[in-house]
Amino acid sequence: MGRKQLLVGTAILAGANILTKCMGFFYRIFMSNYIGAEGMGLYQLILPLYTLAWSITAGGFTVTVSRLTAREHARGENGSIGRIVKQSASLCLLLSILLSCVLFWGADWIALHVLQESRTALSLRLLAFAIPFMSVGSCLRGFFQGLQQMTVPAFSQILEQLLRIGSIYLLAGIFVPRGLEYACFAAVCGIVLGEAGAFCYTFFHYLHKKRRWKFIRKPAISSGACFSLILSMAIPLSAIRITGSLLSTLENILIPQRLALYGSSSQEALASYGELTGMVMPLLMLPSAFLMAFSVSLVPEISEACAVSQNNRIRRTVSASLLLTSILGAGSACLFAVFPREICYVVYGRSNLGQLLFPLAFLCPLLYGQTTINGLLNGLGEHFFLFWSHILSSLITIAFIWFAMPYWGLSAFCAGWFCSLLAVTILSLRKLKKRTGVSPSLFDCFGRPILAGIAAALIIRLIIQTSTPSPLLFCGTLLGMGILYLVFLGALGCLNEDTLQLLKRKRT
Repeated sequence: MGRKQLLVGTAILAGANILTKCMGFFYRIFMSNYIGAEGMGLYQLILPLYTLAWSITAGGFTVTVSRLTAREHARGENGSIGRIVKQSASLCLLLSILLSCVLFWGADWIALHVLQESRTALSLRLLAFAIPFMSVGSCLRGFFQGLQQMTVPAFSQILEQLLRIGSIYLLAGIFVPRGLEYACFAAVCGIVLGEAGAFCYTFFHYLHKKRRWKFIRKPAISSGACFSLILSMAIPLSAIRITGSLLSTLENILIPQRLALYGSSSQEALASYGELTGMVMPLLMLPSAFLMAFSVSLVPEISEACAVSQNNRIRRTVSASLLLTSILGAGSACLFAVFPREICYVVYGRSNLGQLLFPLAFLCPLLYGQTTINGLLNGLGEHFFLFWSHILSSLITIAFIWFAMPYWGLSAFCAGWFCSLLAVTILSLRKLKKRTGVSPSLFDCFGRPILAGIAAALIIRLIIQTSTPSPLLFCGTLLGMGILYLVFLGALGCLNEDTLQLLKRKRT
């Protein structure tokens, strides 16, 4: 697979991610208007458990299928692909059924003793039905990602989001008047319907590919060898995902509890938690939709290059990825830091959320950088390094939440998140340098893009400072700042001919 195919696949996934994230904003804005910040906090308490369920049942298998599919295809051993997918999907299904039973029958205990919010029990029971669809569907998407055929994963994401939005739109009027418990139940209905629809779409296309590709019916690897190969890769990957999800879940459970010690009532703490995790953080991550797609595409790209020992191709991919990430991260940081109140007013109708968005804006370069670096290290097979780095990151954040949040409130969380991202980014860049020989210049990767972003944002800030925030003005601001940012990037040498050729080159 060439550089062009990587970029095409990334563009498809990026377009889908951007579209689904925009749709997700409509979904969250609609929900926040109906159920308020406290209702969003209740809903956000459930989502970490859903992420944990994905980590246990599919997290390791999705990347495993993607990497093994890319590797076997690069070696010309296509007969192994079908057996890899079947065995992986079967394992995912078994794990998901077991976990669904635990979640369904233990919903009351989990709600009361783990989440410490009894109103989530009904939603947890319903959420159990989504896990098998989510697990097997994610595994099948790994097959298409491994072949860099991103259309199916992209459209499955869009379909899932459409079903979520449609369901909450239809069910909100029925369930929301009955209280926050049932409003949260309506939102989880959207999750179940979205996962079921996305699975059916992906499974249909997999069967279609299977009928067309006769080699999939002729496995060239024995069942025992295939099973061992899958487990040898999926177990460490799953351990990484599960550990990270457990620690992330702990973070999300602790935040409203420690905020209550800061002096807030339980309702105020839950509302603040909902504003932070359900409204501000998704807004902060919106520009990274392209990088998430890029990270997914990097896994098979790097895996294939490693399989055929194309070291120059690996170095070019790493360099181009880090440069692209730094440009997007610096530009986003400047945008959120200079226009926090305006952005929150246009998106949510609440300019006061800008107080939360402003300090988090400075995390964008580090936050987006981790998305890309994780994709690169996954492709290089550095699973154990990622495992320990994720543990370190979460432990730093949890320490700030536990010890500092009762005294400093949400500022403690922001400080802990920054320290954890900084520590892990430094360690990850050192690991990348050791494996690939690529050592990015801090001034080239961060200094120049930040200077360009600050200049573009301040100029636009001066132009619109006397205007009233509106959606039209917001779109014009984004367009104007984007154009100026590209101009300044070019003037500072970030987008010179060598850089552009680096992104366009095909493998050698």
